[in-house]
Amino acid sequence: MAVETEYVPDADKIMNVSLGPQHPGSGHFRIKLWLDGDYVVRAEPDPGYVHRGEEKMAEYRNYIQNVPHLERPVILDSCGILFPYALGVDELMGNKVPPRGQYLSVIMAELNRIISHMYFLGIYGVFMGHTTMITWAMGDREMFIDIAERIGGARVTFAYIIPGGVRNDMPDGLKERALKTCDWFDKRIQEYEKIFLYNPLFEGRTRKVGILSRDDAIRLGTTGTVLRASGVNSDIRKDEPYSVYQDFDFNVPVSNDGDSWARLWVAIEEMKESLKILRQAFTKIPDGPVRLKLGPQPRVPAGEVYTRTEAARGEMSYHIVSDGTPRPYRLKIGVPSFKNMRVLPHLLKGCHIAYSANLLEFEFLAGRIG
Repeated sequence: MAVETEYVPDADKIMNVSLGPQHPGSGHFRIKLWLDGDYVVRAEPDPGYVHRGEEKMAEYRNYIQNVPHLERPVILDSCGILFPYALGVDELMGNKVPPRGQYLSVIMAELNRIISHMYFLGIYGVFMGHTTMITWAMGDREMFIDIAERIGGARVTFAYIIPGGVRNDMPDGLKERALKTCDWFDKRIQEYEKIFLYNPLFEGRTRKVGILSRDDAIRLGTTGTVLRASGVNSDIRKDEPYSVYQDFDFNVPVSNDGDSWARLWVAIEEMKESLKILRQAFTKIPDGPVRLKLGPQPRVPAGEVYTRTEAARGEMSYHIVSDGTPRPYRLKIGVPSFKNMRVLPHLLKGCHIAYSANLLEFEFLAGRIG
């Protein structure tokens, strides 16, 4: 079902409306639309300003105090946003994180990837009128939240990955439970594909809708599942391996379709690869300490560093400038949300308003916050 795009807008009849959820957890995210009847003439995403104070807050807290609040902009992937921050501070300090701590960092990052993708899956199902999907996805993601809670000691926001390693070790007996959960979810994903991904109604509303070409995906600077769904084989875990990702055997799912359906397919395939990584990590994790003892206010040598990782939504990066004190002189966060959000005006222009609702999948791939 193709989207009609060739039309001549009537300037005298253009109407401005807002589309999207008005919810404080999304930063009052909305999309401003200029409509000519049923056609979108122009689209402008408006993410709000809820989380823009994080970078300035970091200048007034030391490197350890920054950990809990820096994960707030991406609550669904709290370990994903903390990972590059910890790597950057460790690089400035010359820290050699213990191998067990590195393995635990990867475990929590991959658990968070599944937790984040499952949230996207559930909300996407509601947008498509498939209410069964949100009940399945929200229930099943609890299995992985429970494992992460057993490791980190908190739910949803874990403040777990810190400079020097991780906050604490995982409890005895968790390995067996985690491996059983991975085996169960492998079979569960097959059911998701049958009742949701290959559902004729879902395919009818997503196939050939919101097509983002490979060239446009690169030109617009997309990242993560959006980029890979448009045929670009790019994943920082493979391209620039960090921590201990080079120790694991996994694939990077890529689709050449570039449509709304492909972006969900890539997310589902990525969860399968995360299960592979988790099995290997839980099986091969070495014994030993999990972190270095840095003290409550480590003094970071003067210098600057840029680090990036492959978070659940795509490339997550930090540019940290240190002046030799216990607090960052400057800190800049590069989140995948804003990279992917640039695609919305490109894809929505010329769409019918009904298709715009389908393309709100980008809100949860690009701008979904907590």
